[in-house]
Amino acid sequence: MAPTAIPLANTLLPGRLSGACLLSFGLLSPLAACADLIADSQLNLGLRNFYLDRDLRGDSSPTSRVGSWTQGFDLRFQSGYSEGPLQFGLDASAQYVYRLDGGGGRGPDTVIPYDDSRGEPLSDYGRAALTAKLRYGKTELTIGEHRPRLPVAFFDDSRQMVSTFHGFQISSQEIQGLSLTAGRFDRIASRESANHEKLYLFTRPNGPRHVSDGLNFAGASYELLPNLSASYFYGQLEDIYRQHYLGLSHKQSLAGGYQLKTDLRYYDNREDGDALYGDIDNRSYGLMGALSKNGHTLSLGLQRMLGDSGFPTLNGFTPQPWLVNWSALAFISPNEKSWQVRYDYDFSHMGVPGLQLAARYLRGSGIDRGNQLSDTSENERGLFLSYVVQSGPLRGLGFSWMNIHAQLKHGSDFEENRLITTYTWKFW
Repeated sequence: MAPTAIPLANTLLPGRLSGACLLSFGLLSPLAACADLIADSQLNLGLRNFYLDRDLRGDSSPTSRVGSWTQGFDLRFQSGYSEGPLQFGLDASAQYVYRLDGGGGRGPDTVIPYDDSRGEPLSDYGRAALTAKLRYGKTELTIGEHRPRLPVAFFDDSRQMVSTFHGFQISSQEIQGLSLTAGRFDRIASRESANHEKLYLFTRPNGPRHVSDGLNFAGASYELLPNLSASYFYGQLEDIYRQHYLGLSHKQSLAGGYQLKTDLRYYDNREDGDALYGDIDNRSYGLMGALSKNGHTLSLGLQRMLGDSGFPTLNGFTPQPWLVNWSALAFISPNEKSWQVRYDYDFSHMGVPGLQLAARYLRGSGIDRGNQLSDTSENERGLFLSYVVQSGPLRGLGFSWMNIHAQLKHGSDFEENRLITTYTWKFW
């Protein structure tokens, strides 16, 4: 039987939450009032209808086509905080996905779990989690489920169910312009899994899984000038890798109403401790420049991988969009040098707010395949169109279409289409 979401309906009723608040926090802070926990709380239900079709072309692919059509639900409760200097809160979430179509012998599609014994994806799956919050001033401790956007850990929202990390995180903004973050994640629930698993490196589908006890991380971002910021992060996936990240971001107003945004990003990845995956030798340099005016944005990205290893990624090919050329192909192979050109347009400048278009082309070359094999190359074209209703009873309803065409000199080419409809129902 497929796993399903843990029902949260009873725990989200205001009266029951007030009682739970007094029970949970009374021992820690008897004088803390729970009224603001409810008054400042939010309950939202995110709806996502997701269709994916990938047409694989090449003899090396085990199947010619994968894909599915699913309906997803993402219920999120976010409490306010109790009163007093030391404030408490409690969040809860439940995700559930139902497969509308996509069986019939198709292979794994990176959207929903695949049942090898039946030769088809599961009909449904889900999961739920809690997050406890503790705040003092502008410093917050969170324990439980997280959806981080950090250079060393980034959640995945590219498919149907959102991936989440589990552990604790401390963030502080006590000093103006300085943001500090530290924590430890010991488990992850990837986008196509109903389970919370220990962390490991994604090597290939059904590749070796050497689990780590946890990911320790710490970092800081500082606004050096009003238009210049810098950041540094350190991550340690115990007994697998150590990761250093440095970033600079600069914004500049130019003559004629143009705006220029420049990002420099650097990663250094090495093995750690018992080196469960062997030696890791990877350094990544990235530069992204974006020139904007009147809704038009033209971007150019350059990226270089150095060393004998590819860039390390976590369970389920968890994305790392802090790499400037991250995409469907990722462009993270050993010694790969890649570039991209991208064009974006916001149609609000033509009187159609909510409509956006993006097109990009990426190419990677010099990929080291090892074993004295010749180098290889790859390229990817992407076209993205989205619209969000701006007013009326359907305000907030979103539609998007994504078309990806990938070509690999050694491997299976593919063309992929994604059609996504989203809406968030706000209960309060």
